Amino acid sequence: MEKILMIDSDKCNGCRICELVCSMFHEKSARPSRSRIHVMKWPERAVEFPMTCQHCEVAMCEKACPVNAINRDEYGAMLVAAEKCIGCKLCVFACPFGGSVWDPEKRKIIKCNLCSGDPQCAKFCPPKAIEFVEPTRLNMLKKRAAAERMTELSKLIFGLTA
Repeated sequence: MEKILMIDSDKCNGCRICELVCSMFHEKSARPSRSRIHVMKWPERAVEFPMTCQHCEVAMCEKACPVNAINRDEYGAMLVAAEKCIGCKLCVFACPFGGSVWDPEKRKIIKCNLCSGDPQCAKFCPPKAIEFVEPTRLNMLKKRAAAERMTELSKLIFGLTA
């Protein structure tokens, strides 16, 4: 079964180690600008959120690419074939999540490839804000979080105690 990156903004502390690990793994240099994952900060909400390719089932980047340089691999990752990429950036415009990144040095698109089934960002995330899980596990965790929120809400509304 394909796994997905689960990102929990409640756990992210903004350390940006995911960016460093990614750039070291793929580019052999500690340059977050060359990373395939980027921590976005919303100061007004005090939230930091790692963003990367979502490897969508219906991948708009793949559909937008005029030279068929983007295809899914056996791990479910949407990969860019650098030798085919013409640098048109249509995939950047097509992605609703900003998962395709223009690399000005290579003059090509770079994006998360799930590190061939062993995502380094998840492996080295100190607060475990990034995990590589089966979609069914993600569903269970989301349901549990929703149930906890509903329980808290019920306590507030109905004055229930545990």
